Amino acid sequence: MLIIGNGRMITRDPQNPFFENGAVAMEGTTICKVGTLEEVKKAYPDGSFIDAKGGVIMPAFINAHEHIYSSFARGLSINGYDPHGFLEILDGLWWTIDRNLTLEDTRLSAMATYIDSIKNGVTTTFDHHASFGHITDSLFKIEEASKETGVRSCLCYEVSDRDGMDKAREGVLENEAFIKHALADDSDMIAGMMGMHAQFTISDETMEFAAAHKPEGVGYHIHVAEGIEDLHHCLKHYGKPIVNRLMDCGILGEKTLLGHCIYINPHEMALIKETNTMVVHNPESNMGNACGCPPTMELVHRGILTGLGTDGYTHDMLESYKVANVLHKHHLCDPNAAWGEVPKMLFEGNAQIAGRYFKKPLGVLKEGAAADVIVTDYIPLTPMNADNCNGHIVFGMNGRSVVTTVGNGKVLMKDRAFTTIDEEKVMADCRQAAGELARRINSR
Repeated sequence: MLIIGNGRMITRDPQNPFFENGAVAMEGTTICKVGTLEEVKKAYPDGSFIDAKGGVIMPAFINAHEHIYSSFARGLSINGYDPHGFLEILDGLWWTIDRNLTLEDTRLSAMATYIDSIKNGVTTTFDHHASFGHITDSLFKIEEASKETGVRSCLCYEVSDRDGMDKAREGVLENEAFIKHALADDSDMIAGMMGMHAQFTISDETMEFAAAHKPEGVGYHIHVAEGIEDLHHCLKHYGKPIVNRLMDCGILGEKTLLGHCIYINPHEMALIKETNTMVVHNPESNMGNACGCPPTMELVHRGILTGLGTDGYTHDMLESYKVANVLHKHHLCDPNAAWGEVPKMLFEGNAQIAGRYFKKPLGVLKEGAAADVIVTDYIPLTPMNADNCNGHIVFGMNGRSVVTTVGNGKVLMKDRAFTTIDEEKVMADCRQAAGELARRINSR
């Protein structure tokens, strides 16, 4: 029995949204009681206790779109790289990196990402992986890191024709193998999807091959209309918008996650809504790649299940929250935009997306939910309650406000110290691998 208490507690449970001095009790991997500190301690007087010291207790975060393989890109300088558009960024940076990753690089990239995720209070990640130099077993290497660090993960491999049909088929088969493995796993800590890069690098033949090898019960994870080039390609080669092509290929559905959706029209939004397909917004990436601002506010207003991700730009969901909050205000010239929509995406949408792949409720502190809990060191200057807690979060906290992270009932980090892994040793291995990757890329 583990109890975390003595802090203001945001539960994300509409029935009991906020406790001025709250506590949450966890037994095994499940939350068994939520209430005031006095109530919970009375119910479980012998429980092991973590003192929040007046900070804020919250459900751990979910990242609905991540790129683990990008870990070693930070500060990387590639000879001759001078991009003047999104396609040049893809080919010159990201595809160059993924073609040079070894299986051990993939595992260490995952370790680095998961360590940073835990530091920022993220215990569930939907990752979209690419390593065209070493495809087979790459998802299983990420799973090794997921199990070692304790981060719940829904994984997929990025199928694409960009390096030839043999590698496209190998990517499909890697997805198929991992999905079957995940479906047979009863830990509720791993899941799999059929990953796809974007329609402009996927032929009809590969679409059909993927559909034939996708196990029942899962959907697709694919980038959609991230750049205007993707839309132009689809119109030129298929005579239809992107979402229409995906509809015709059987991609859409309640288990499918569409990343970005910047260049889509109202008709495509209606298709996404009608098929109950999910969308994930990645504000920093869209801005950093100069791709544009998606119509995310309209997606939310239409009732489309929309979540928030980072696209590998950061592992801090609060950073993504802050950027989304100002991006849409700026883009729409409306100071009222995004106040309600972005926290709805982060705190409700991401939990609902996760609920389509994991059994226990996530993103909420209530009886029966997964024991994923964080503590921050934020002590509010001004009054804090259920009505204004999101304002406190967006203006008063960041990911590194997190001091303690509990994932699936296991204390992963306490007082900013890792409890289950040797962070110093792992990061030393990561630094060595990142240096070797940079030398390998620049010796081509």
